[in-house]
Amino acid sequence: MKALYLLLGSNIGDRSLNIENAIRLISSEIGPVLNASSCYETEPWGNIDQGLFLNVALHLSCNMDPFLLLRKLLSIEQRLGRTRNLEQNAARVIDIDILFYGDEIISSESLIIPHPRMQIRRFVLVPMNEIAPDVIHPIEGVSISELLGSCPDVLNVCLFDYVVNYQ
Repeated sequence: MKALYLLLGSNIGDRSLNIENAIRLISSEIGPVLNASSCYETEPWGNIDQGLFLNVALHLSCNMDPFLLLRKLLSIEQRLGRTRNLEQNAARVIDIDILFYGDEIISSESLIIPHPRMQIRRFVLVPMNEIAPDVIHPIEGVSISELLGSCPDVLNVCLFDYVVNYQ
């Protein structure tokens, strides 16, 4: 079994419910969530003409093929109402990113692990630091807490008054 870390994000509709529904489907179709960060309200990254996001980091244990895992996560996003368009960093009902899959490094057209921009995004590093500060980024060779300490991103990441239920 490999340590799987995901980041969930939502900024359309009932953001808390979108996160809750994603966690429920992930738990039933991928595996039980072992740990979840607090919920954070974050400024949009890369496209500021949209609403604030809610973000939550999840830790699971998984032995699924990473490409099958990606297909399952994309299916969950679609069933929860996500529509993909060509606009990068657009508003979305739900976004589920694979941050780490053990210490695997995968670089293909359809899947890149670890997530290629996580080290420059506070909205990823703050929730990850809460649940996995000592996890080492397999390419950067430093921990999540070290990445957060040197992160150039200055966008606001604030605790949001929503208790993540992952059990």
